[in-house]
Formats: sequence, C-alpha cells, structure tokens
Amino acid sequence: MQPDSVVSAASSGPGLGSFTVVDVETSGLSAADHRVLSVAALALDGDGVVVREFHTLVDPGCDPGPVHIHGLTRELLSGAPRFENIEAELTQLLAGRVMVAHNAGFDYGFLAGEFGRIGASLPVGNRLCTLALARRVAPPVPDCRLATLATYYGIRQQRAHDALDDARVLAAVLRSLVTDAAHLGIALPMLTCPPDRPGARRRSAWPSTPPKTICEFEYPGRFTDGGVLVQGMKVAFTGDTRVDRAQLISRAVAAGLDVTRAVSGRTSALVTNTQESLTGKARAARAHETPIMTEQTFLMLLERIQPGTPKNMSSQPGEIGSGPRARMETAGLLAGRRVLVLGGPHDAAVGARNRITDLGGSVAVNMSASVSDVLALEGAQNDPRLGRAVARGLPVHGTELLDSASPASPRGADAREIVEPHIMCRGQVMDLPIEAIGTEWSVRVSWTQDESYEVDVVGFLLDSGEKVRHDPDFVFYNQPTGDGAWLTADGPSEQTVELSVEQLPQQCARVVVAAAIDGDSITFGTVGAIEIEVTAGSESGVFARATLDAATEERALILVEVYRRGEAWRLRVVGQGYPSGLAELARSYGVDVCGE
Repeated sequence: MQPDSVVSAASSGPGLGSFTVVDVETSGLSAADHRVLSVAALALDGDGVVVREFHTLVDPGCDPGPVHIHGLTRELLSGAPRFENIEAELTQLLAGRVMVAHNAGFDYGFLAGEFGRIGASLPVGNRLCTLALARRVAPPVPDCRLATLATYYGIRQQRAHDALDDARVLAAVLRSLVTDAAHLGIALPMLTCPPDRPGARRRSAWPSTPPKTICEFEYPGRFTDGGVLVQGMKVAFTGDTRVDRAQLISRAVAAGLDVTRAVSGRTSALVTNTQESLTGKARAARAHETPIMTEQTFLMLLERIQPGTPKNMSSQPGEIGSGPRARMETAGLLAGRRVLVLGGPHDAAVGARNRITDLGGSVAVNMSASVSDVLALEGAQNDPRLGRAVARGLPVHGTELLDSASPASPRGADAREIVEPHIMCRGQVMDLPIEAIGTEWSVRVSWTQDESYEVDVVGFLLDSGEKVRHDPDFVFYNQPTGDGAWLTADGPSEQTVELSVEQLPQQCARVVVAAAIDGDSITFGTVGAIEIEVTAGSESGVFARATLDAATEERALILVEVYRRGEAWRLRVVGQGYPSGLAELARSYGVDVCGE
C-alpha cells in the first residue's frame, strides 16, 4: 500500500485507520425475514493493514437457508454463540469507525436487524460501499463483483461465501481501490448513517436490495400437465409449505429454475398446497391460466428436471438490444472512447457532450479509470481534474476533436477486452433483453459530488392513465420500497432505482425515473451533467449509458422511462425538465403531496 495515496484519498474523509471491513453470511436475502449465520469484522490501520480480526459462526435459531451457497448446516451452527453473545465485541470493532462492505447496504441492513432484535442499535455512523467505489474508479473489468475485482488486482480468493475469507479479500481490494481513487482524485463515496429521527430524511436507512439470483438458462415456456420441469422455467410459491420456504427456493434455484416473487403471463408454474388459495399470486395464476401444482408434485418433478438451454450472452453484429454484448450501430469516429469534458460555459459544454455522443463516444461526468480522452474548453485550466489527466498521460484535446475526431487514443497497459455499453441520447428508445438477461434491472443515477446541494432520485409506477394507483406507487427517500421497485443509495452522489419487471403491478404500464433538487436556490444548471447507467443487477457491467445536461433553470428532471410494449419492456431516455420542482411533478402523476 502506498501511504501517500492513502493520505490523498483520506483527505476527503476518514483515513483507512478508521475503517472496519465487514462481511456477513445469511439465511436469505431479506434483513427483515432472515438471519445472520456468520460475521467477520477486520479493523485496519492507516495503511490498510488488518490489525484486529474477529470472526464467528452465529446460531440463528432457525433454518440456515441455502446451504449449497454458504455451506453452513444446522449441525455446524449448533453450539455457536447467539448474536447477543457477540454484540459487545462487534460494538468495539464498529463504534466510531467507518463500516466497509461490498454492497454495504446489505450487510448494514442485516447487522442493524440483529442489533435491533436484542434491543440495541448498530453503532455505525458512516459506511463505505466498495461496490460504489469500484463503479467510480471504473477499472477495466466486465463487472464489479468481488471475485472479479480480486482477480483484476491479483488477490487470491480461497473460499467464496466464507465471511472471513471474503472480508480478507475485501480488505485487500479496498487498499487497491483507495490507491486508484487517490491517483484519480476521486472522493470516497461515504454515506452517513445517523439514527432515525421522526420526520427526518432517512436516506441513510435506504435498503440495498440484492439482485435476485439470475437464472442461467433461457425461458422454455410454461409447464404442461403431465410434462416435466425444464431448467429456465419460472416458478412462484404461495401459501404455507411443509418444507421451509427459503429451503424450497434455494433447491429450485440450485436446480436451474427461475424463482419469481410474482405471477405473470410468463410464469411457468405456481406451487401451492391449497388449490383454492385466495392469495394474490393464486388469483393472478388463475387469471393468466398459469399451471398450478402441489409442493409434493413439485419436489417429485424437481428430481427429474430436464436440462435447459444456457443463455447466449452474445448477439449477432447489428442486433440492437438483443443482449449485453449487442452494440448500437454507429458510424461514429469516437466509438469506444470515453471523454471527460472540462470547462466551458454551459451552452458550449452541452453542445460538446451532444457532439461526442453523435460521434459514437461516451461522455464521462466524473474522472475514472475508464476515461480515455479529455476535451478542454475555455477555463478548463481551473479544473484540478485537468492536471490529473495530464499526469495520467491522457490525451487532452481542443474542439478539433469534435470536428474530425482524432485517431483513437491508446489503451492503458492493463486494459482488457471490455464490452462497450449502448450509448444512448435524449429521446432514444431500445428494447430491454428480458429473455436473454433476466427481469431484474437497475437504473443508476450519478452526478458530480458537491456538499452545497442534494439530489433526490425518485420513481413513479404509472398505470395506463399516466397516474399512480395510490401513493405507495411513488418511490422516494422516505418511502424507498414499492411493488417491484426499490430505491437504494451507496454514496452521496449516486442513487439507484432497482426494478423487477415481474413484480411490478399488473396495472403498471410505465416506470418513470426522475431526479429533483432539494432546495429552492439550486437548479440542474448548477449541478451539471447527470449520468445514467442501466445494468442487469447491481453488480453487472453497464448495459446502456446516457448523459443528460441540457437543464438550466429546472429543479426536476425526468431521466428515463421503462415501459411495456406488448409483452416486451423498453427503455427510453427522456431528459425533460420542470422548473417547478418535485412537488409539482409528483402532483401531475396523481401523488397526494402533503405539507405544501
């Protein structure tokens, strides 16, 4: 670890000596319903070296869930301490320090739940998500999973899904990410986690909903009576089950089935022990004529499941939106290049970014390892990022780049073959490849960090009349969870709307993702460019990217829409602004705005 790099990175917040790296293994994905089975906490010194290490199994007093993933059986957990017996030691390692984890909202949520069950509070005032940090650094990797980052940085991982080994690997990854962030001048995306207060903005309490396990097989269609289960079939469960529900789900996923949390016209089968069940899933199954089978039948068929067709993650040249490797057809001379625009009056910067997109390039909002070129406009010399770009040896261009597009810039020595995302511009539409990739999608929104303003990302679930059915269809900072939509945050200048198109209400025809300024004196003209990245799950590589910065006096901005078209789902980049702010935009969609 380079101490000077640590000092540089720490200039924007606490140093590594204030960090505790944490990893938990759990009995499921819901912090409200599942329990911690194993926890590791590693305290670091100023150079990122582990100086204190704590790890233990935890007896949750319940079914351990997907044993095939974490390997923690009832027998292994029997005799382990209960959480109340380790609370004191965890408190010593966490109090007054920054909690660091990969997808930190997940670990934070589970630990907060366990502390709450014993009448205590999780002593964490700040947390740092290495997933969010990796997205900012943007090393040349296909995705930001911990295993991928470990391989890139040359860190050996011995046992995946082992809390202690994962925490040791993460500590090493953190040191490398912090060093890279320091070289790039990137502030660490620290998130404050104060205790909830009545009426307070609860951004720190936003859940980080982990993506559903992505099925690796193509959808083969519905189950037919007298038929067989085939890998890739979509199954849902409802009502009481003799086998623990979490165990049923884990067995189905391990067998290659796509377990869904809602019933749609594409659901292959619904599993229930009550044929006349009155649950919402059962009513939806009857409405869609979805086959219904008993738990006993399902388990028998699961033993004889037939092999499915693995998903083809590539596409033929020229196919638009057919898979994550599909590229948008463009004759642009800047294709494959990521350009950071510095300086210039607002109109000139907007025009430059639009021209870069027209030429097939990708516009960067912040400095990262993925930036290949810098466009320096008037006043760029006053931006400290210009000096960092020069120190990195990046090509710095004037406006001639927009006239003819100079020859492609050389890639760095550690660059790898990375699939380029679709670069989209305002008004552009494309299909989401649901069948090829899956039903879980994330719309991530980021901007240049500045303590003088706050940006709120929100989501509206609209029916065919362009209205919310009821207020819970408005997802925002104090109501981060809706039906099929979740709002998450893992940094002060990055928020994400996560969608499960299968869980969206049947009446939902469109999801609108918007951003708004908190306060009356700041507009999006001050905030500058907004970057939108669409991914299939929170840790996947970027599928589509757009940059919007035409706003001037607007305080609310519609960013993208995800909407139904027949049986398909489409993505549209909007970029329409409103000077009246979020309250008026919410009212236009039928939200009952109180306190105005």
